[in-house]
Amino acid sequence: MENKKEYPMTQAGYDQLHVDLEELKTVKRPEVVEKIKVARSFGDLSENSEYDAAKDEQGFVEKEITKIEEMIRHAVIIEDTGDNNTVSLGKTVTFKEIPDGDEESYQIVGSAEADPFEGKISNESPMAQSLLGAKLNDEVKVALPNGSDMKVKIVKID
Repeated sequence: MENKKEYPMTQAGYDQLHVDLEELKTVKRPEVVEKIKVARSFGDLSENSEYDAAKDEQGFVEKEITKIEEMIRHAVIIEDTGDNNTVSLGKTVTFKEIPDGDEESYQIVGSAEADPFEGKISNESPMAQSLLGAKLNDEVKVALPNGSDMKVKIVKID
């Protein structure tokens, strides 16, 4: 039996996938079909860049639909344990770089909904890997991409 990848995510992330899928199916897919139809009307398809671009876009949209459907099928919703003393998936952790850094906060989510610009980091990232399982007020060593380490103190877990 083949093992399928599971996609851990928050309920909000799961709900957003459904919204994104609906948008792709009801808005983007028909737009691309229309672009292909218009491009076909230009005649010779062998030298029709509009047709090629529309077909490429169609491929991208269909690939996204397939990817999101797969993620929804194998989603594992992160349950809130109610424990705000331990860093775990779905929690927002606030930490301060030692000795004198500013406070930073990130929500640790599954890779499917990670968005660093929104303060959501993947549970597979080195930062999250270092923080997961740590307790409130723990000092944790975090490996940086350049090979060095930084030390942080966990000041809040929500």
